[in-house]
Amino acid sequence: MSGVRSYGDPCGVARGLDVIGERWALLVVRDLLLGPRRFNDLLGGLPGVSPNVLSQRLRQLTEQGVVQRRDLGPPTRVHLYELTEWGRALEPILLQFGRWGSQSPQMPEGALGVDSLLLSVKASFDPARAPELAGTYAFHIDADTILAEVAEDAVQIRRGTVPDPDATLTTDIDTLRAVCGSEITLPAAVESGALRLTGDEDAQRRLTALLLSPFTPAPQPATP
Repeated sequence: MSGVRSYGDPCGVARGLDVIGERWALLVVRDLLLGPRRFNDLLGGLPGVSPNVLSQRLRQLTEQGVVQRRDLGPPTRVHLYELTEWGRALEPILLQFGRWGSQSPQMPEGALGVDSLLLSVKASFDPARAPELAGTYAFHIDADTILAEVAEDAVQIRRGTVPDPDATLTTDIDTLRAVCGSEITLPAAVESGALRLTGDEDAQRRLTALLLSPFTPAPQPATP
């Protein structure tokens, strides 16, 4: 495999690291979990990676069978990168790894991207809340459209559209970060015009509860 170093260890952990252990590789996988992306979309969502390094990681992940490239052809001539079935099998591993990593005392100064924010929703989802949050919700964030569907005991989040979501949130990434980071309340963002909610009142409430669940501190027990 071109340019890939191996641990030379038959253990499954070492073999897995041979595939996704290079720097940026796992973050490329993370940013493809919600659906296909163009090269420039991936580049914009990974601050600090150079075009050359990203090209190399995509090539390696493609050669390893984790990622595949899909060419839309004329007239668009757009190349999309997406996870293979084997690559998608990394999702529960990445979500669990994200839960573990969120406990780290170190907090870099970088800003969370759209994918990271919405994957936090999926990683922290409580299946017991599925009945009260059930529905289909659309998030229009800048040029991105992402769907969240809560049914049975799970939430599915992916890029795409549906004709009639129960509720829709429209905003930009800076406002979304500010709301999730408690720098501004959601009602204040709505009042300012930076964020718009549509759908009936109950569906808007469910969308809001779903979105903010990872960023809302758990209630503390009363002190005796």
